[in-house]
Amino acid sequence: MEDIVQIKYALDTFYFLICGALVMWMAAGFAMLESGLVRAKNTTEILTKNVALYSIACTMYLLIGYHIMYSSPEGGIFPSFGLLIGAENTAEDVLAGGDDAPYYSARSDFFFQVVFVATAMSIVSGAVAERMKLFAFLVFAVIMTGFIYPIQGFWKWGGGFLNEAGFLDFAGSGVVHLCGATAALAGVLLLGARKGKYHANGHINAIPGANLPLATLGTFILWLGWFGFNGGSQLVVSNIEDANAVAQIFLNTNAAAAGGLIAALVVARILFGKADLTMALNGALAGLVAITAEPLTPGGFQATLIGAVGGVIVVFSILGLDKLKIDDPVGAISVHGVVGIWGLLAVCLTNDDATIGAQLMGIVTIFLWVFIASLIVWGILKAVMGIRVSEEEEYEGVDISECGMEAYPEFTSSKK
Repeated sequence: MEDIVQIKYALDTFYFLICGALVMWMAAGFAMLESGLVRAKNTTEILTKNVALYSIACTMYLLIGYHIMYSSPEGGIFPSFGLLIGAENTAEDVLAGGDDAPYYSARSDFFFQVVFVATAMSIVSGAVAERMKLFAFLVFAVIMTGFIYPIQGFWKWGGGFLNEAGFLDFAGSGVVHLCGATAALAGVLLLGARKGKYHANGHINAIPGANLPLATLGTFILWLGWFGFNGGSQLVVSNIEDANAVAQIFLNTNAAAAGGLIAALVVARILFGKADLTMALNGALAGLVAITAEPLTPGGFQATLIGAVGGVIVVFSILGLDKLKIDDPVGAISVHGVVGIWGLLAVCLTNDDATIGAQLMGIVTIFLWVFIASLIVWGILKAVMGIRVSEEEEYEGVDISECGMEAYPEFTSSKK
């Protein structure tokens, strides 16, 4: 019997760690996607933001975020503050625990959760690209990953009041994606649009990215990482029922991404008369976000349709935000925020335990908390240190002003 317990514990821990590593690889996906969709003169800075925010997220979640999220009172609103992540499970506790024994290492749980925090912060990075000061962004990352994200994460995944109210969010369409997009929206509203993006006569100037092969590679990396994002959220794989569930989640995740890309590509062809690659890429990501709230209960074709609706929504959302002069260089607010809301509502279509009231409650709560908290933090940063580079620095590119080096000096440098 002890041998069986040890094998199950080892298997579930290994599965958790591998899924966490897949989600960590999404950091590379965001870095490639965003660096491909910004102009060449801003590439080094966006890469610096992505590697730095990942490191900040790991540190802040280790110091305080994980404790807030998972050591706060069940059913509560107000979190408990403390330091570090607690003790590891001992062999004696696991072997003596019976049905109540831990399924996996406590350290594997932390690792899996910390890469989700970094994902939420990565969403912010692309939306504020090409005109935000690097260190203002990094200071915000400290607050976002240490406090703003963990508090709303506690309300759902930590057993807080949203969980008690019946709000369902299997892998984070709300807790991760809507959270990140909402923080990004607050920053973009205070930051303003890039120079030359919008004109007084209503004309919208498209500002193409410098490297679409990189953006495409980034999308495929994110697609791959999402199998860990959703598949790992089953938490256990060491029995037949859970193993089948993980397989279904992988299938649905892939199907939703494919449906989202096809739908976005078709809609773009109808609207623009051309196959718009950036819309197709965002369509795949929209499909992934849409299925994340409930990747288990749909069948494969249902998942394809849920993703396809996300792909349609994201095209019109990107166009709509542009009409409102909300400048998001990579479409992050639309992909992760607007489609994240759709994903949370779509749970009601396939999960009999979901109610529209509880889902709306979760959406409104996450949005209001993250938006208000982020707006306050962004506002303080704007007053204290400024959040936007000068017009001259923006024109020359933030690579030089913020990082002192260029990603493509042979092509972007004015020096002979």
